[in-house]
Amino acid sequence: MFKIIASDMDGTLLTPEHRFGAYTKKILQSLHQQGYVFAFATGRHHVEVAQYHKQLNIPAYMITSNGARVHDLAGKELFSKNLDPDVIQDIVAMAKTDDSIAIQMYSDTQWLLSKEMPDSIAYHKDTDFTYHLFDVNQPPTQNIAKVYFTSASRDHAHLCEWENKFNTLFKGKVHIAFSTPWCLEVMAMHVSKGDALAIVAKQEGVSLANCMAFGDGMNDLEMLQTVKKGLVMQSAHDRVKKAAPELDVIGLCADEAVAHYLEDHLLK
Repeated sequence: MFKIIASDMDGTLLTPEHRFGAYTKKILQSLHQQGYVFAFATGRHHVEVAQYHKQLNIPAYMITSNGARVHDLAGKELFSKNLDPDVIQDIVAMAKTDDSIAIQMYSDTQWLLSKEMPDSIAYHKDTDFTYHLFDVNQPPTQNIAKVYFTSASRDHAHLCEWENKFNTLFKGKVHIAFSTPWCLEVMAMHVSKGDALAIVAKQEGVSLANCMAFGDGMNDLEMLQTVKKGLVMQSAHDRVKKAAPELDVIGLCADEAVAHYLEDHLLK
């Protein structure tokens, strides 16, 4: 029997405008009333997710920064794991030589960026969360949940080259995943949405066999493949579908497909 519903946000639960649809809000509130527990599972920062959380008017766990932070139903931190400062220093030193990508970080309280990227604000237009610039020659290294790299030209192949470099040089020290084809993310080893959801399940006194999860990115794979029922969005990158061909594919976030699936399969 399912107890916990976990969902990625962008490309999955939110509309293409990065907002909750009215139907999605209604279904999640109905599920809460029937005793289900909801968990955000996202690469976004917990400060920003807390603002989205308020829009739902239901208790919810927050798995953020791809699992580097977990907050309980009351907003209390359950889990935190940062990148090693030496690894951050080395990664930034490598990546700063490439002008085609932007280096981004999440500290405990801030979103940090190596260069101005006004277009990135579109992902955060419904919150007051915004970036602060940092000096790539003196990067912050303490209390960093994740470092990630974006390509304004959306050059996935080029970011794949960086993925291979990082996996070779930092093997056993980091966990690397694409959240979108043009966003490559680096977390500490054993940090993933799947590991974080296991913490949530333990907190609720259930197992991952009592969990259902939705996602569309490579950073969702551990979560999708370890729960009882993992669902992939139709718009997911081919790498996701090829890596987990056993998972059912549902519709599009534009059509609020997660909410429709939940109503069809869980609501009484």
